[in-house]
Parts: sequence; structure tokens; C-alpha cells
Amino acid sequence: MDTPLLAADFQELIRPHTGELARARPTTGGHSSDVATVVECEKGPFFVKAVPNRPGGRHDSIVRERLINPAVRPLSPALRWHAENDLWVVLGFDAVEGRAADFSPGSPDLPTVVGLVNRIGELDLPEVAREWPETRWDRFAGDEGQAALLRGDDLLYTDINPGNMMIGKHTAWAVDWSWPTRGAGFIDPACLVVQFIAAGHSPESAESWASGCAAWVDADPKAVDAFARANALMYRVFADRKPDASWLGAMADASRAWADHRGVST
Repeated sequence: MDTPLLAADFQELIRPHTGELARARPTTGGHSSDVATVVECEKGPFFVKAVPNRPGGRHDSIVRERLINPAVRPLSPALRWHAENDLWVVLGFDAVEGRAADFSPGSPDLPTVVGLVNRIGELDLPEVAREWPETRWDRFAGDEGQAALLRGDDLLYTDINPGNMMIGKHTAWAVDWSWPTRGAGFIDPACLVVQFIAAGHSPESAESWASGCAAWVDADPKAVDAFARANALMYRVFADRKPDASWLGAMADASRAWADHRGVST
């Protein structure tokens, strides 16, 4: 069956940037794009991702990813070109060689992952992100005061998971900056805590790893508690809506375990 990447109109759209196409290798994982493929081509290779050009969350996210890329290099592969027509919005990144990080206890990747999250926390907030306040957890916060504890002027990545933390021979990358926001800097290390718990760490172990991030060390414990409670509520709602999505169930369990550990069970 023909794929969007191999369709003639798609090839015509990207050819000015790729030259002649030799081979396309679809990648595994990822939920934010319809096309996610490494393209071997005359001017590449490139990692190509695309979404339909119609209003909605995925369109907005790919626009954010294009706009944020200059501010997040070299932690993210460089965006080399973008293309758009009535059907598609397409981004073309440097194709990097790497594998998904292993978050499990005892993994040799753990220091690299923590270091990468800490480096994200050291990035300056670009002007474009000032208009992207973090609000995803607001409706799950206990009240406006608890939601206010999640405010801040740090650049947030938030999409921390093993597939987005790529480990190469000599470096590591945080890929898929689909929804960067402005908020409290501890939120990224807190997301890492939940991911580590989901990978088999105890809450104590996960928090000890997060202590390698300056934003976690400097965080107000009350703010972390507010986030842990809101996050547990959010994932419970999401998992209840999609009971067949096992990854949501795993995140709900991990978030609840962390909230219990911090004594803020919902």
C-alpha cells in the first residue's frame, strides 16, 4: 500500500529540500505526527515528520517545534528545512544515529538522561516561548493557588520518555519538541521522576536521580506536591478515558505511587 511519504504529491513537496529520494525508513514510536521517517536522499539524510495541514493540536505542535528548534540546539537535532502545502506541514531535521534510552534501575543510561534533563533546564527562555504558558495541569490542581505554583519563566520540554531521550555514541539528544512551554523549572525533573517510577524505580530512587537537576534541588516542596497531586489526577482521567492504552495505565499507576510517597494522594 502506498504511504503518504511515497505518494507523488508528498515527494513533490519535499523534493526541493531533499533532491531525489533513494529510500525511506519509517521510524517506530511517536504519536504526534502522521509521517515519521528517515529519508535517504540526494541532499540528506533527513528525519522527516509531517502532519495534515488543518487546524488542531497536532498542527499547532509542529509549528511550535519549528519555532523552538533554534533555541534547543544542540540538545535537539537541527531543523534544516520545512515545507507546507494545502495537505501537509513537513519538517526536515538532521538524521542522527541513536537508540532509545533505558530508564530501568541499574541502566548505564541513567546519568546521561539526568544530565540531559539538567541541560534542558539550563536553556534560556526564547522570546517565542513567552507566549506559551504551561497550563496543562491547571484544571487538575486543587485550586488557583496550587496552579500558581506551576508558573515560572523556564523553558519546559515535558515530553520526557525513553523514546524521546536518544543515546548516541558520543552524545545524547532530546527529540520531539512538540509542545514546549513556559513554566516552573522543576516540572521537567518531576516528569522524569514519574517516568523512572514507571520504569521500575521506587519513588525514593526516582527522586534521588532527579536531585541531579538544579531545578529540582531549588524547587519549593509545596510546588512539587501540587504537581504530583495534579499529575496523578490527570493521568487517572486519561487512563479511564482510554482503558486499552496500556501506557496510560502505567503512567497513572506511577503517578499515583509518587503522589502516595509524597503524602498527597487524591
